[in-house]
Amino acid sequence: MFLRPQSLTVPTLAHDYPEWHKGRENYALWYIEIEHPELVEYLNKLRAIFEPDLFQPNIRQFHITLFVCGFLKKEADTILSHQKNTVIYNDDFSIEQFQQQYMQLKALNLKPIQLKIGKINSFDSALFVEVLDTENSLSNIRHLLSQQTFEPAALHYCPHITLGLYRCEFQSEYLYEKISQIPQQSFNIEIEHLTFGSYQAKVLQGELYPNQHIQLELGRE
Repeated sequence: MFLRPQSLTVPTLAHDYPEWHKGRENYALWYIEIEHPELVEYLNKLRAIFEPDLFQPNIRQFHITLFVCGFLKKEADTILSHQKNTVIYNDDFSIEQFQQQYMQLKALNLKPIQLKIGKINSFDSALFVEVLDTENSLSNIRHLLSQQTFEPAALHYCPHITLGLYRCEFQSEYLYEKISQIPQQSFNIEIEHLTFGSYQAKVLQGELYPNQHIQLELGRE
């Protein structure tokens, strides 16, 4: 949810979230890596300006989340999940599901995606930079991925690049005033590959670990 006027941000607390991960380790997603040097430099400058307001450490690479998959189950776990009395959660994601998604995406022979990077904005819990998908390329890919796979995420998809999560409660007026004083830039970027990867659920704002890429020039590995 976007941060509303005359409201407070929702802070990220520095503790484990067992009610969410339930002992599981790796949370998987499809995402777009941000590798354009000028854009990365700009994002780093913005992150530095807002560092006092953001949860630390804040080392996750800049990226655009495309589709949230869930907690990645190892092959052995997947086999065990078919046995009686084994707990299966609705945000588990199997190797078989990944392979199905991967083959569906490759079959599309996708072309490079054109995106525009817009203004700084804020959710209740995070500061971000807007991503404008004028050709609905991301929406179309998400539609394909969601046809047979449940997405354990927010109902409304808003493509963005997260700058960081808030470390405590801040008045919205304070943040929007700070944003208004920053010279903002816009970028037109071309995306040449999609990435499937994961992060460690118990490491807040930890690294993304890429596992597989799909090149968009020819739609092949």
